[in-house]
Amino acid sequence: MDLVGRVVGAIVINSRWLLAPFLFGLIIGLAALLYKFVVRLIDYVVAGPGGDAAGIIVGILKLIDLTLLANLILLVICSSYQNFLTRVDATKHPDWPDSLFNISFAGLKQKLLGSIAAIAAVYVLEWFMDIEQEADNTKLAWVVGILLAFSVAMLLLAVADRVSSAGNGEQH
Repeated sequence: MDLVGRVVGAIVINSRWLLAPFLFGLIIGLAALLYKFVVRLIDYVVAGPGGDAAGIIVGILKLIDLTLLANLILLVICSSYQNFLTRVDATKHPDWPDSLFNISFAGLKQKLLGSIAAIAAVYVLEWFMDIEQEADNTKLAWVVGILLAFSVAMLLLAVADRVSSAGNGEQH
């Protein structure tokens, strides 16, 4: 019976490596996002000098949006690798950023929700800058409502994590 327990345990623990193809898929997605960023950057640079101020700001906001999304993907890749696949020895990689790999699950949730809220805020700003072309009160209500929902979720998660860690005797 002990052998069965060890075999089942080994299968369960080693099944974490099934996550690796997902991480490779995210890396491919990150490369595709880089392509999209370069295309938008070229469009922005070509159209920038002749554009109006609102168009320039919207172009920058679109670049920021792609950058935030790329940061979010990289954060998920690195923290998933560290948390689920294998530990990264910081002494062997002193040039690697600590903030990418030493993220607790609670910290990851906070960073993910923070990034999503920032991306939503960028969309709100983009939409606001184009308000003359797209005056739609229903869309405005939805966009602001979604941003507020992410912000409230982030706040509630932070409070829940703080209460949970205070109950466990952890310090921040």
